[in-house]
Amino acid sequence: MRDGIHPSSVVEDGARLGDGVRIGPFCHVGPEVELGEGCELVSHVVLAGRTTVGARTKIYPFASIGHPPQDLKYRGEPSTLVIGSDCLIREGVTMNPGTAGGGLETVVGDHCAFLANSHVGHDCRVGSHVIFSNNVMLAGHCTVGNYAILGGGAAVIQFARVGDHAFVGGLSGLENDCIPYGMALGNRAYLSGLNIIGLQRRGFSREDIHALRRAYRLLFAQEGTLMERVEDVAAEFDTHPAIHEILAFIREGGKRSICTPRAVAAAA
Repeated sequence: MRDGIHPSSVVEDGARLGDGVRIGPFCHVGPEVELGEGCELVSHVVLAGRTTVGARTKIYPFASIGHPPQDLKYRGEPSTLVIGSDCLIREGVTMNPGTAGGGLETVVGDHCAFLANSHVGHDCRVGSHVIFSNNVMLAGHCTVGNYAILGGGAAVIQFARVGDHAFVGGLSGLENDCIPYGMALGNRAYLSGLNIIGLQRRGFSREDIHALRRAYRLLFAQEGTLMERVEDVAAEFDTHPAIHEILAFIREGGKRSICTPRAVAAAA
C-alpha cells in the first residue's frame, strides 16, 4: 500500500483526499468525490458522483455511495450527497444523491451508524447521532431527526418525517410522521408511546420524562381535534422545551399525517 491507497484500487483524477485517508483493496473513488481526513474505505467500496464524506468516516465492503438516485424521473442533473464526520457505514449500504424535485441534495449528519444493507434514498435529510439497523429502507424525500433509531428491516415511506429521539421498531412500515421522542411499531406502524429507554440513555431527568408522558397522554386523548389538544398542551407546558419541540413538529406538518396510537386511529 502506497500513500494509504492499495494498488488494486482506482482513485480517479480530480478526487480530493484529506490527510490520513486509507483506501483498501478493490475500491473505486470517482473524480468528483471528496474524502475528509482520516476516512477509511475497508475494501470493495465504490464512491461515485458529487459525494463528500466527512472526516474519520469508515466505510465497509460493497457499500455503494453516491450513484444516481433510484428515481425514474432523474435525468442526470448535477446533484450531491453530503455525509458527515465520524460515521460508520457497514457492508452493502446504499446512499443516493438528490434530484431536481427535492433540492438536488441528500444530507447525512455526523456520528451516524448505518448497519448492513440499509438504504438512504434521494433528497433525504438525516440528522446526527442516528442509527439505522440492518436492512432499514428510507425512501426519497424523508427527514430523520437527531438521535433517532430505526430498527432492523424498518421501512419509511417517501416524504415521511421521523422526529428527534424517536424510535421506529424493527420490521415496522412507517407511512406517517413519527413525533419527536415517539416510538412507532408495527406494519402499518402506529404510535406505541414514548421512547423512554432512549430518553433515559441520553440523560433526560425523571421530571422531564414524567412531563413528556403527561403531554403525550393529553395530545392523544379522545376529546377534541389534534390541533385543539396541541394548543391545550402548549398552554399547560409553556416552559418545557422538549414538549414544545413535539408541538412544533406537529404544527409544522408535512405531506404525511401524524402517526397516532391505535385507539386514536381507530376512532378517527
